[in-house]
Amino acid sequence: MKKFNTSPLSGMQELLPTEQAVFDQLKQNISDVYHHYGFLSIETPIIERTDILFAKAGGDTEKQIYMVSKTAESADSADQALRFDHTVPLARYVVEHNNDLAFPFQVTQINRNFRGERAQRGRFREFYQCDADIVGREKLPIAYDAKVIACIHDALKTFNLPKMLIRISNRKVLAGFLESLGLSQKTSDISNVIDHAEKVSTDKSTEALRKLKLTDEQVNKVTAFMFTHGNYEEVEAKLKEIMGDISPVAEGLAELKTVFDILTQKGTDNCIIDFMIIRGLDYYTGTVYEIVLEDYREIGSISGGGRYENLASNFTDQKFPGVGGSIGLTRLFFILREFNLLNIEAKQPIDYIILPISANEYEASFELANQLRERGKLVDVDLSDRKLGDKFNRASKISDYAIVIGNDEIISGQYKAKNLKTGDTIDP
Repeated sequence: MKKFNTSPLSGMQELLPTEQAVFDQLKQNISDVYHHYGFLSIETPIIERTDILFAKAGGDTEKQIYMVSKTAESADSADQALRFDHTVPLARYVVEHNNDLAFPFQVTQINRNFRGERAQRGRFREFYQCDADIVGREKLPIAYDAKVIACIHDALKTFNLPKMLIRISNRKVLAGFLESLGLSQKTSDISNVIDHAEKVSTDKSTEALRKLKLTDEQVNKVTAFMFTHGNYEEVEAKLKEIMGDISPVAEGLAELKTVFDILTQKGTDNCIIDFMIIRGLDYYTGTVYEIVLEDYREIGSISGGGRYENLASNFTDQKFPGVGGSIGLTRLFFILREFNLLNIEAKQPIDYIILPISANEYEASFELANQLRERGKLVDVDLSDRKLGDKFNRASKISDYAIVIGNDEIISGQYKAKNLKTGDTIDP
């Protein structure tokens, strides 16, 4: 017989049942919080037309798109592909259904996406993203930016994580700042330096800026800018010190103040303005944010997102501004497990497993199982003809409790659930 490689493809997550139960619980926690905030669920197709995806992809992402073809010979000319995120399909969805939607449209998508990234530890090619977006028609008040951030922060709080820090910025502040220095043409290159500044030394960031042919004064000001963080008053004062006249950044600062004030009013005390936050995707136009674990910065952000004024500009002349955020659950689950930060009890996937001694006890077993299921319990009935010890061995791998049903139990009508870890018994 031919031997097959049965390991999953590189970059694909595959979990044991107990791990899957934890993963599913985290996913459900996120979904519950999103829905409690008023976000409506949709599911867009996994396969989209290539012209839809390429309209917004670009750069490295375009190279990572999985093409879909019925025949291997036609892959290069395939007109369908697997989606690489939820945002582009959302843009198409809003254009297609806009006459039937209530705006602002508050929507959540929690599902798999696909990217053909280079396989490496903690980077996945198939992954769950848990998105929350709010889309307006023609306009969308800046207050909604704070709503998305607050919602995602509250969803992450259900993970029982160490202290989180919300870091917010605004692309308009960066744009106005660079314009005041006459550096607008180098926005992309300077943004890239700022985006990587936390991962390298200050000297290396300074050197990178000099390679862009900035003057010493410009280098000093950009460096001071990117290390500016704090509450609104502190940030405004620092910008005045760096720039003197802050009118070029007035619009972005006003939006930042609105978002920061709303988050503060909500009681979110672990929030700062931080100009180190850039976000790499081209469609962010205003607010950008990331959430990190304060004592585990090396993990990177555990959520990110921002404002996009031109969500559907490639598909329609209508204006649909939006703001969104995402939790990359597959990567986050992997990282939290690696750092032993999964502070959720790993319960077995089955609440009770019923072990009838023989076929004579099937009817009573089915009756008890139905009663427990009606109470919301997850119940399995073992119908194998193996020895009781073997049944207990299987039960210990999938459940915390086992209920043995024999003739004595049926006569008495009394059933006891045995804790398979401690040996204690309880009434089921």
